[in-house]
Amino acid sequence: MNDKLLARSGGKCELCGKEAEVVVYHVPPDNHSENEVVVCQSLLAQIEGREPVNPDEWRFLPDTMWSEVPAVQVLAWRMLNRLKGESWAADALDILYLDEETSAWAEAVAAPEEPGEAVIHKDAFGNVLQNGDSVVLTKTLDVKGSTISAKLGTVVRNIRLVEDNAEQIEGRVEGQQIVILTKYLKKQS
Repeated sequence: MNDKLLARSGGKCELCGKEAEVVVYHVPPDNHSENEVVVCQSLLAQIEGREPVNPDEWRFLPDTMWSEVPAVQVLAWRMLNRLKGESWAADALDILYLDEETSAWAEAVAAPEEPGEAVIHKDAFGNVLQNGDSVVLTKTLDVKGSTISAKLGTVVRNIRLVEDNAEQIEGRVEGQQIVILTKYLKKQS
């Protein structure tokens, strides 16, 4: 976290104001020079759509939306739109004003799908897989277009989910990035 961002946030989440574990979130798209916001880990998963949005955890937004930081305003607008089924969020959206440039930025990116609508990746035993998980091969696999044979019991770390196909993940075996079918994997605990 750079000094300017640390000074602006005071080491706190710029959305909820908590001093919890915070990270830097880049508000997409990246064509804005000041697109970084300090957010707490608990809200990040909901922002990115990895967890369902819990409306009760976002009741601070009617205050946050008045921030002088455009990236915070954009994030508040996007979250209020995802929560507009809640009367308090709809009321806040009705009175929120964003200048033309900030409004265009806020509308430039579609909200992530809620997890219920997203593709769910599961291993051969029904365990839900996520980006960054480690998995073990349950079968020796010949890698198409390569001389590599991925052996039974091989651990594949830091996997990446293929977003539009629940039956595939990507991982590195013997230094080569390959696509692996989830039916041949077991999530490592």
